[in-house]
Amino acid sequence: MVQSHAPVDRAFAALSDPTRRAVLERLGTGSATITELAEPFGMSLTGMKKHIRLLEDAELVTTEKIGRVRRCTLVPYAFEGISTWLQRLDRFAHVVERTKGAR
Repeated sequence: MVQSHAPVDRAFAALSDPTRRAVLERLGTGSATITELAEPFGMSLTGMKKHIRLLEDAELVTTEKIGRVRRCTLVPYAFEGISTWLQRLDRFAHVVERTKGAR
């Protein structure tokens, strides 16, 4: 039986990039503008917007335009699907540990 894991797949794809992981860590301390997020990387606003768009597509971040500024915020409970998947992976690791000496 094939199950669709599209939201988790998009989340892991978004998390595969170190810049996006750093952006998520920064947003964990509070919302920020795209300009504020781009500054530490010396990145153009266009480059950061691309990263933010991927994080939005993965439903990890939301943005809101306030005047001429776009403010980014973590999505509440965004990491529940990832956490559930990682718990499954942890169970798999326990099986591997138990069967290591069975060769």
